[in-house]
Amino acid sequence: MSFDPRITPARPELAAEHLRGKVTAARFAPGTVQEVIVGIASIRKDPSHDAPLLTETFCGERVTIYETDEEGWAWGQLESDKYVGWLPAVALLAPGSAPTHKVAALRTFIFPGASIKLPPVDALPLGAQVTVTREQDSFAVTEAGGFIPKRHLVPLANAEPDFVAVAERFVGAPYLWGGKSSLGIDCSGLVQVALTACGIKCPRDSDMQESALGKHASLAGLQSGDLIFWKGHVAIACGRNSLIHANAFHMAVAIEPVGEALARIALAGSQVTSVRRLK
Repeated sequence: MSFDPRITPARPELAAEHLRGKVTAARFAPGTVQEVIVGIASIRKDPSHDAPLLTETFCGERVTIYETDEEGWAWGQLESDKYVGWLPAVALLAPGSAPTHKVAALRTFIFPGASIKLPPVDALPLGAQVTVTREQDSFAVTEAGGFIPKRHLVPLANAEPDFVAVAERFVGAPYLWGGKSSLGIDCSGLVQVALTACGIKCPRDSDMQESALGKHASLAGLQSGDLIFWKGHVAIACGRNSLIHANAFHMAVAIEPVGEALARIALAGSQVTSVRRLK
C-alpha cells in the first residue's frame, strides 16, 4: 500500500500507532494532541532551523505529536490539513478550551494589557484561532491573558463570502516557499488560506488541490475563482482576463493579465495542466 509521505506520520524509526500493520517502522506511538501557542510555527522537513520549510501552522491549531527529541524538536501531524513535519516543541502546550474566534485581519497583535501603547507580545496572522473569555474596552481578552483588538477578530464560524477578495488582500506580500501568511506565502498557501477563510477545506500543496478541488473548467471560459494549475504551481482567476498568484518571478503575490502569465510560464517550460471550478 502506498502512502503520501507529506500526510502520513511514518518514518523508518517511528510511525503512528494507527498505521501499525500498514507501514514498516522500528516502533509505533499513539501520539499526544497539543496546541500551537505562538502566532506562526514553522513545519520543517528535519529537526533543524536550517531544514527546508514545508509549511506553517498558526496559533490555535491542534497537532498530534509522536516524538520530541533532546534538541527540543517535536515531530507530528497537523489536524487541519494532515501535513507532517518537525516544529519547535516550545511552540506547543496541552490544549486549552476550544477556540472561539479567528483572526480576520491580515495580521494583528497580542498586547499584554488593554493599551495599544504596550509592546506586543506576539503577532497573529489571518486564520489564527484564539479562545476569547471576555471583552475589555476595545479588546478581546484571551484565555491565555492576551489582549487583541476586537475589530480584528470574528467568531470561528464566520466565513468570508469571496475567496478571490481574500487572496487579493495579500497583493505585495513576499513570496516564501512553504509560507502561509502576509510575511511570506507561496502559491498553494495563498489558495489554502483564502479558501479556509471562506470555510472551504483545502489541501496544502498544489497537486493535492488539483486532485481534490472543484470540477473541470477551461481557459476559454475562465471565470473569477477558477483555479489554474501547472505542474507545481497554482493561480486564482480574478476574472476572464487576470489572475492572482504568489510566484517566484515577482517574488510576491501579484495580479497580472492571464495571457502574460501563461506566456511567461510556458517559456519556462510549463504548460497548464488543468483549470478547476469550485462552484
